Amino acid sequence: MTNVDYDIVIIGGSIAGYQAALTATQLGAKVALIVGADSAHPYNLHPQYVLSEISKITQQSRNLVNLEIQEKNINLNTASPNWKNGLVYADAVSKNITQINSFGNLVAQGVDIIVGNGQFQSSRKLSFTINNRRLYSRTYLLANGSRPLIPNINGLETIEYLTIANIWEYLERTALPKNWVILGGIPQSIEIAQILAKFGCHVTLIIKYSNILPNLDSEISKLIIAQLEVDGVRVFTQTTITQVRYIENKKWVQAGNKAIETDEILIATGQQPNLEYLNLPAVGVKWYQQRLVVNEKLQTTNHRIYACGDVIGGYDLINLSNYEANIAIKNALFFPRLKVNYECVPWGIYFQPMVAQVGLTEQQAKLQYPLKQILSFKQYFKIATASQIHSEITGICKLVVLENGKILGCSILGIEAAELINLIALAISQNIKIQNLAKLSPIYPSFSEILIQTAREWNKNRIQKNHTLQEFLASLFNVLRDWN
Repeated sequence: MTNVDYDIVIIGGSIAGYQAALTATQLGAKVALIVGADSAHPYNLHPQYVLSEISKITQQSRNLVNLEIQEKNINLNTASPNWKNGLVYADAVSKNITQINSFGNLVAQGVDIIVGNGQFQSSRKLSFTINNRRLYSRTYLLANGSRPLIPNINGLETIEYLTIANIWEYLERTALPKNWVILGGIPQSIEIAQILAKFGCHVTLIIKYSNILPNLDSEISKLIIAQLEVDGVRVFTQTTITQVRYIENKKWVQAGNKAIETDEILIATGQQPNLEYLNLPAVGVKWYQQRLVVNEKLQTTNHRIYACGDVIGGYDLINLSNYEANIAIKNALFFPRLKVNYECVPWGIYFQPMVAQVGLTEQQAKLQYPLKQILSFKQYFKIATASQIHSEITGICKLVVLENGKILGCSILGIEAAELINLIALAISQNIKIQNLAKLSPIYPSFSEILIQTAREWNKNRIQKNHTLQEFLASLFNVLRDWN
């Protein structure tokens, strides 16, 4: 192909777009990144991460001095975490991250940043038009992210409500409302529900399905619900919102047969891709419902246009977007041979205690493999010395493996789950079997102990099976001897 302006044009100032541009320049490509005029910085930190840590630290401090507070008859509310100070601190952390991962950093490395909204052209030669300029490129990458999906609920259009996109901006300029109804069971809604409850709010979380997250291990899903209820969140599963109303200056939500009065409603039911203005049908790019149609190499139905990040559907998770961006860029710039393998990509919920998962759950594994080949082992965090030292003994680690030792997946609820799951993700990606994982001798005390103890359950299982087989053979030998 001749007379091209760029090796790749990336459309979208999302985290996936930023990561893709960074990777492309490191590979020596000539890159343009299209950023919408109203786009926020891609690495704008979600305040719930910081606020979750603040609420956790404050709760630990309160537990240590709780007895003294009660003895001195001090009002416990005086020891509550300060919401406004938490937001100020979160803003400071966000600004540091913004500075480190700025668009200026990309410009310094040779990326052309073009601000505005454009669309593909259906002429003989594929191009993208923006600001009255036509860009020609060997390949294109859609990384323009998504926006909140608003469900069709009777009366919703008549009241003010919040979404994941605007909740923090709203809370920065107003006092923290006392009563909340949160609709939807996505990772962000679970995180926010727990944080608001820990900061003294009355929170009701309403979920359409029986499990809090359909792709999460069912046992851990139940533990999340139990922890939310301990923290003061009312959780309604298998519940549908039929209508919302504004009555006598109050918002009301009809959830099943219950009418709930609330100060604020947060809609967090899912995301929909930002695709409308791109003129995709003219260049043969198809999408279905809330996701682009892509193959395992992240090519759309136009083989020169790739896509990555939450624009192709799924949860809005940064590490997943970065993983897809790296795959898509390498396929777009070179021969498209790399395929996505989500079974070695971990994901998690910034919960207290942390939740993380990689690969298959036991239920998913049983749908893909013969039941006799699947083994599941688990250990509880209370056995780990590090957990006892940190007084963080609530938690469970579950490993799902094949009979030959191949690790299929891992689910963890507990302190440092995000760090621990990365070790299992590495083991799955490198085909390290559970018997090799069991041989590790981690630093003592450390939270890695929980992984090794769980892995060693496989050895116990093998010993028990061998012992049973030996007993059977011995019994058979005795029967044959007596018969002779």
